[in-house]
Amino acid sequence: MAFVLEIETPFTRNYIKNYIISIIRRYGINAVVKQDTLSIKCAFASEHEKLQECLEAIAQELPASLFFKSSKHYEIEGEPTQLPEIENEYPVNVGLCPSCQKELFDVSSRRYYYPFTSCSCCGGNHSFVSSYPYKRVNTSFKFLAPCAKCQDEQHNVGFRETHEINSCHECGVPVRLVNKTSERYANDAGSFRTMFEVAAKAINDNKKLLVKTTFGYRIFYKADKLNHDSILLMINASKITDHLSLITEEYQALLSIERPVLNVTLKNEELKEATGVNTSYVKYPDEGFTMLLGAELQRLGVDYIAYEECDESCDADMLMDYDLEVKMQSDMRVFLNKDDLFIAEGHRLSFPSHNFSAQSLVSVAHGYVGLPRGEKMLFDTMENFDSIHVHKANLLEGVEEKFHENQKIFLQDEASFLSVIAEHNAFDKKCVGAYFDEIPSFLYYDGKNVLRVVPPKEFDGSKIIEDIATLREGSDKLIINLEKNLPDIYAKLASLEEKESVKLFEAVAILLGIEDESMRGVTKEAMRFVGKGGIQIDTHVSDNRFDNAAFLASIISYQLAGVETSILAYSIFESFGDYFNDILQELKVKTKATEIVLCGTHFANQSLFSRMQRNLKMTPPLMNKNYPIGKENAVVGGVFL
Repeated sequence: MAFVLEIETPFTRNYIKNYIISIIRRYGINAVVKQDTLSIKCAFASEHEKLQECLEAIAQELPASLFFKSSKHYEIEGEPTQLPEIENEYPVNVGLCPSCQKELFDVSSRRYYYPFTSCSCCGGNHSFVSSYPYKRVNTSFKFLAPCAKCQDEQHNVGFRETHEINSCHECGVPVRLVNKTSERYANDAGSFRTMFEVAAKAINDNKKLLVKTTFGYRIFYKADKLNHDSILLMINASKITDHLSLITEEYQALLSIERPVLNVTLKNEELKEATGVNTSYVKYPDEGFTMLLGAELQRLGVDYIAYEECDESCDADMLMDYDLEVKMQSDMRVFLNKDDLFIAEGHRLSFPSHNFSAQSLVSVAHGYVGLPRGEKMLFDTMENFDSIHVHKANLLEGVEEKFHENQKIFLQDEASFLSVIAEHNAFDKKCVGAYFDEIPSFLYYDGKNVLRVVPPKEFDGSKIIEDIATLREGSDKLIINLEKNLPDIYAKLASLEEKESVKLFEAVAILLGIEDESMRGVTKEAMRFVGKGGIQIDTHVSDNRFDNAAFLASIISYQLAGVETSILAYSIFESFGDYFNDILQELKVKTKATEIVLCGTHFANQSLFSRMQRNLKMTPPLMNKNYPIGKENAVVGGVFL
């Protein structure tokens, strides 16, 4: 008999699986560890004398994951006959595991205050990869030879077995801290500790610090005033709930090994007043540089600071830098409530990935490529691959390069739609769905092909005042009243006529008088509303397509009537929720579809998604599980078009 531990998780990246395998190998227990789209199953040799000790180690050492759902154990026939092998065909960028964090702050460790600390299963490993196969020679670390102790770790069982970029103070990467008048270097425990002390003090003294972290460039500063792109970095775990209003799931997500970015409501009144916002994107320190900086700031009594993802040209008072090339991935932002969890946007963790049956083609979208590697498709940044022989290439609309003699163009909404169908293996079902990224689009899959049944109607900012004024009889008076009573808003709306490209929610934010003129700004304003119901915004269709002019005219009418901005912002998404439901239910009946699909970043909105949950309670929608619901999933859907 074999003892089986099964952990339910829909996320198929291999870092948790490898972490479990590392522990099993440490105890020398024969086992089989397999992962599919539903769970990780670990079958152990049940008679091994150290089995209980191994299971206790897994329970104590296994990192908390955002994607864990439940676990169970049982027995099955058969007996494993060999040790499981670590699978590191590709690296991931993930937060530091408990073991690496312990070393980072253990004064007796070879990696005390060493910011490049990581292992086979955690850390910013993908950032340093330049090509495949994933070997040290194909990473930025190829110029650094590991010391004897690091080499031993790579060849002995443990968390650093097969760790291609293993290093420590003795063989590692020196870092420099530069300001306008001085420069200092760190290459051992003492100098690294001093460097982070100096950097933390500078931030506390209202200086801006630009750091080349293992996840790319970030600029850190005190959170006295937040920019539109600012993320609050919550340094003190014990004080997080003093400053933020969180449900249990959000608190656990912040501290998980995935370290996602969440959009939450602020609780601390002083923080609200200082930053000028009620909601903010927040994160907990994830990689070595950020953790060490956070630890020193916490010693100074600081509970939180702000940071932004940026590039090396960002203006700052101080720079912390080193001489290895790093490739940046956009951070993972997740949507989370008590019932649902999905990735809203970002590349980190979703890519690289190795799944779906291999096909003789390449898919190209947003700088990422999917191509056959072994029996599955490998998805990663385009620059990590050389040439490959395939039968065809599928390219996202707008990609200008020539990749293959037999290539075709696909559309963003169609690819996103198909990526969801692929993740749920729903190719044998009829599906209707909506894609929402500024402009709504409705699609139908008949079991073979994707059809745009209600294509998006592009927003034309250059004609918006004219379109509203001629919408219907009397609409011209609406524009006259807008210019008379809200001249600043009218002037901004009129200025859109001179811009080459304007997004719908840019115009919405202008009409609402929101400083952050984007969907993000409207979303944050909607989260300020604490009532139970909003008002009806015009989301009707014209010529079977969403009527942008009627939608904006409705907002203008309510603005002129003096409706509170937060109620209006909330009502926009509530009305969209009803609009999507009406169209989807109608399409479902007409096509006899069995499944409803939702994709597009704008569905990662609490007000809208709550409405969708209520409306689609009897037919819960299919959404991406391993990939973002937004544009990043196009490279996956492109494989199946």
